[in-house]
Amino acid sequence: MRICTETSDFYIDLVFYNYILKCFVLIDLKTHKLTHQDIGQMDMYIRMFDDLKRQSDDNPTIGIIFCTDKDETMVKYSVLNESKQIFASKYMTVLPTVEELRNELERNKLMYNENKLE
Repeated sequence: MRICTETSDFYIDLVFYNYILKCFVLIDLKTHKLTHQDIGQMDMYIRMFDDLKRQSDDNPTIGIIFCTDKDETMVKYSVLNESKQIFASKYMTVLPTVEELRNELERNKLMYNENKLE
């Protein structure tokens, strides 16, 4: 979606409206490791969207950045650490192998059984 200022155009990858949360959800897809520039960009998108699109009965806009990797130290010292509106999550750029899927299922099964015993 295109969002404009007086002199610049910006493009948000995906924009949704969640009718249960009553808020806009902005999604930015990154094909690289999360950078502080990505976080600043999403922060700006949220502020612009809240100012230009959000209605008085809407909740604050939420931003999600999907990236291939993220540095937890950078997250700790950025607005992601305290923000209730911006989130970052890693995604895989290739599908896992059958063996990797089996291992993950087994790991989840073990965790589930351990939690059930407690």
